[in-house]
Amino acid sequence: MLHFILTWLGAAIALIITSRFVPGFNVDSFTAALIGAAIMGLVNAIVRPILILLTLPLTIVTLGLFLLVINAIAFCLVVAFTPGLSITGFFAALIASIVLTIVSTLISLVLRIFD
Repeated sequence: MLHFILTWLGAAIALIITSRFVPGFNVDSFTAALIGAAIMGLVNAIVRPILILLTLPLTIVTLGLFLLVINAIAFCLVVAFTPGLSITGFFAALIASIVLTIVSTLISLVLRIFD
């Protein structure tokens, strides 16, 4: 249970850090980041695999680069369903999804040290 809570807090902190680096992406409060992290988990568990399956031929043709677009679409869905998160456009979502992946990876590496 502690691992789940630490992962959730790490995802919320990653959202806040991402909002500091990406112009056009804003997080209003830590509560909004916590809600966004929970919705991000649901979108990544349910919607993203369906999108990947439906766009598999395009992903193969682009040698996997279309997965960046799928990540940006998933990120836009998270922002659309989370009050307190806002983004200006698709390009900002694309950059934010890349930065969020990097920041989340670094935070998960730090959390593994304490786990």
